[in-house]
Amino acid sequence: MGEKNLLEIKGLNVVYKVEDGVVYAVNDLNLVVHNKETLGFVGETGAGKTTTAMSIMRLIPSPPGKIVGGEILFNGEDLLKKNQRQMRAIRGQDISMIFQDPMTSLNPSMRVDDQIVEMLRLHKPLNKHAAKEEAHKLLETVGIKRERASDYPHQFSGGMKQRVVIAIALACNPKLIIADEPTTALDVTIQAQVMDLMRELKDRLDTSMILITHDLGIVAEICDTVAIMYAGGVVEYASKEQLYTKPCHPYTLGLFNSIPKLDVDEEWLEEIDGLPPEPTEVIQGCPFSPRCPKCMEVCRERKPGATYVEEGHYVRCFLFEQQDKEGGEDV
Repeated sequence: MGEKNLLEIKGLNVVYKVEDGVVYAVNDLNLVVHNKETLGFVGETGAGKTTTAMSIMRLIPSPPGKIVGGEILFNGEDLLKKNQRQMRAIRGQDISMIFQDPMTSLNPSMRVDDQIVEMLRLHKPLNKHAAKEEAHKLLETVGIKRERASDYPHQFSGGMKQRVVIAIALACNPKLIIADEPTTALDVTIQAQVMDLMRELKDRLDTSMILITHDLGIVAEICDTVAIMYAGGVVEYASKEQLYTKPCHPYTLGLFNSIPKLDVDEEWLEEIDGLPPEPTEVIQGCPFSPRCPKCMEVCRERKPGATYVEEGHYVRCFLFEQQDKEGGEDV
């Protein structure tokens, strides 16, 4: 594991046992997050993005969920080998998570400063007075005045609630922040304010971030690298520049083509035909093959491996595996 790698996921597999069978939520997932880097995690609903995040936090509900294989290396140590006491020490202090709905993340019966105090005293040797002062400073950092520190969550707007959640996530200066669609419940103007705030604080604190989203516009503004996820696995991984100038996977191309273009008068938006596979469905070949406009016979027979298009940019697609063989390169 390189020195620059803060987080490295190797061959992660997560399943849920439900009445209808087994849901294969994450399949052989491999991912790297470097120090001070923002990784955009993009895909449709049900692709496995949140399950991956919950796996990193070791918060998969069991039952019905279970991590059945792989490694999650954080600073070189496998989180899957940590016991619950060790994970409680890591959550909040080293890795924090910002959830998409701030109302369900906050305790409605506690004042907002007390919720930050609780996090601070859990991980830092602070008395109540010092923790309260630190909480007020954190609220000011995210744009909330001290006078409102003793208010309850219901007294805040959606955007202000999300700022409180961000303050709690940043309380212990974590090395990694996982933001799970943090602006979904907010209107467009407030979304921009919250994302600007997160980017500013991340840069100031020199932390890394995984941003889970389905919005390629947010990815373009904030992220350094991007992982495109489909049916529980990463189908394309690249730097932001590589992905936006040379998208390769047919699914990635479909996502880009479905975005409205300002310079073209379009009556209908392009769409990706079909639907993602059922979570309980076992697909022998490439999971995208039933929807892919460039599907070949081999795509239905077996799963593609990772082919490097260039350094730092890989794609799981037989179209590029074939090109690689024709070019005589050894990947």
